[in-house]
Amino acid sequence: MSRFTLPPDRQPVIISARRSAIGRARGMFANLDVEDLAAPVMQAAIADSGIHPAEIDEVILGNAAGPGGNIARLSALHAGLPMSLPAITVDRQCGSGLEAVWQACLRVATGSADCVLTGGVESQSRAPLRTLPASGVLQEHSYARARFSPETLGDPEMGEAADTVAAQYGISRARQDAFALRSQKRATKARSNGAFSDEIVPIAGQSIDECVRPDMTADRLARLRPAFDKDGTVTVGNACPLNDGACALVVTSAANARALGHKVGLAFLDAAAAGVDPNLLGIGPVASTRKLLKRDSALDIADVSHLEFNEAFASQVLASLDALGISEELPNLEGGAIALGHPFGASGAILVTRLFSQLVRRPAPENSLAMAMIGIGGGQGITATFAPTAL
Repeated sequence: MSRFTLPPDRQPVIISARRSAIGRARGMFANLDVEDLAAPVMQAAIADSGIHPAEIDEVILGNAAGPGGNIARLSALHAGLPMSLPAITVDRQCGSGLEAVWQACLRVATGSADCVLTGGVESQSRAPLRTLPASGVLQEHSYARARFSPETLGDPEMGEAADTVAAQYGISRARQDAFALRSQKRATKARSNGAFSDEIVPIAGQSIDECVRPDMTADRLARLRPAFDKDGTVTVGNACPLNDGACALVVTSAANARALGHKVGLAFLDAAAAGVDPNLLGIGPVASTRKLLKRDSALDIADVSHLEFNEAFASQVLASLDALGISEELPNLEGGAIALGHPFGASGAILVTRLFSQLVRRPAPENSLAMAMIGIGGGQGITATFAPTAL
């Protein structure tokens, strides 16, 4: 299924994937810096992989709202990894974690690396306010996020854009609320069944996702007021919360995975990114998925058995699914970001970790085909395909 013509032994495979529990911003991880979140999951992913830290060629982490600098390098050193290990931090906003996984897989596929530690981390609790210096008639002021698009094109806040998508694509409040309730119920059931236990690394004594709402009901969702536009349909109930969390994965070649004793891995097949109107930023995954489908004639959306789609807002997920002809029942079989949370720079990597749990940690049919999709501030999307593979 991959578009790459590779020697079989150079097939990029994910052999371990771990994450933190996802905390509410200013919640259970409020006093932890990003490296305090990233280091433990990095250590756990390395331990699971069986590889010696000295054999890792590169660290690639995604981050979107952090303090700047090179968080990947800071976190690697905080984790006690060798000083000789280089590291790079990737910022594609909400898509940063999935971009980091993609870059890691390409390094392995091309032979420029044999083993890469990748993933993402975000702390909304510790994200700093930035200050813009006075210039001309502008006054010095602080701001919470960077610009994603020139004002001449439109640079809406996320919630405002989600309301625009809902209106333009005809996504009703009732559909959004029903989707949100499904996410909460699925996450609640998965958590009670222990579906997250093997992927979560306890940090500061916390090992349970903080935002899952077992008590959520349709009536409670219906009573919530619009959060961004008094005439809108997006509420705090059908949107993701603000979160803290981290995720780490080890990517290596099929040959190396076998040498390490692994019997199965999650093979990376392909990925694509694409841009859309920044005012309709939530439908970015439509463009990236269509780009991927056009490029790979053997790929059929109907063959996808597992889909992890980042639930920033129910409106944008539903609009994207409708445009792609995908049933709204398919994605996020164990709940998504509306329930679990959306730590921006980590979320894309968490999608892949969820696929790893469903397709590698547990027995999966040999013909399983998985996708991860995420929309991105500024009007972008990334879609990536994976499949479990015997080693």
